Amino acid sequence: MKSAFANAGLVYSTASGRMCPTCRQPMANCVCKTHMAPPKGDGVVRVSRETKGRAGKGVTLIKGLALEPAALNEMGKQLKSGCGSGGTVKDGVIEVQGDHVDKIVQTLKEKGFSVKRAGG
Repeated sequence: MKSAFANAGLVYSTASGRMCPTCRQPMANCVCKTHMAPPKGDGVVRVSRETKGRAGKGVTLIKGLALEPAALNEMGKQLKSGCGSGGTVKDGVIEVQGDHVDKIVQTLKEKGFSVKRAGG
């Protein structure tokens, strides 16, 4: 009888970080790219402003962009430079420092995305 953990493998290594569950390589060197599928959604990009957990500093969040990770990073760069601000891309969400909701909504509409302003 096989153990429930027979197919379990290394998930995290202090030397190389997170490991791919399929090919057992570090995420940076993953050859299968199965974990990098774009998130599935309803096709609507949601733009909101958030301050929670950021010591009162506001950020603009862009969720729902169904793009490949490389294209998402490129879109993040374009939006950040268009706003003249910093930010990051984490888990399929683009974060732009500051309150740039109106500017980002306009930019995404010009690029042909269906955009909704979310939150207050």
